[in-house]
Amino acid sequence: MPYTWQDTPQGKRLTLWPHRSLPIRGFAAVFLTAFILAMLPLFGLIGTSLLWGMLPFVLAALGGLYFAFMHTYRTGDAEEELTIGRGETRLSHVPHKGAPREWSCNTYWTRAQIYPSQGPVPFYITLKGNGREVELGSFLSEDERKVLIGELKDALRRAGA
Repeated sequence: MPYTWQDTPQGKRLTLWPHRSLPIRGFAAVFLTAFILAMLPLFGLIGTSLLWGMLPFVLAALGGLYFAFMHTYRTGDAEEELTIGRGETRLSHVPHKGAPREWSCNTYWTRAQIYPSQGPVPFYITLKGNGREVELGSFLSEDERKVLIGELKDALRRAGA
């Protein structure tokens, strides 16, 4: 699961991050394989003028693959951190670009809510309190959100007691 719970002096801390299906070493292997497979047909064209006609297209395809992967890795730098203390619950969302967003509420009044079909994603999780409703873990999979809501409600119940 792309999230962890930790016990800290402030309370329980939940850290969430987007799932990465391909680690950076896997990207290197995929890119090297694509490079080799793209260059193999060009070896037969060495010494001909066709090589210079084909080379820009092969390099453009490899460049597009590289930039697509790098864009995916940059957008995966988002992170959410939820701290559930005895007196205050604090949520910090750091998007891949843009300013971080903060939300806090008295733990006693904080409520975790799940919307099976009414949200922008199935099983949409929100936190309510302090006159606002904020989303949590929208980048998690549907199954991960189903598991997380139970853990979240349990942590809020323990801290608010």
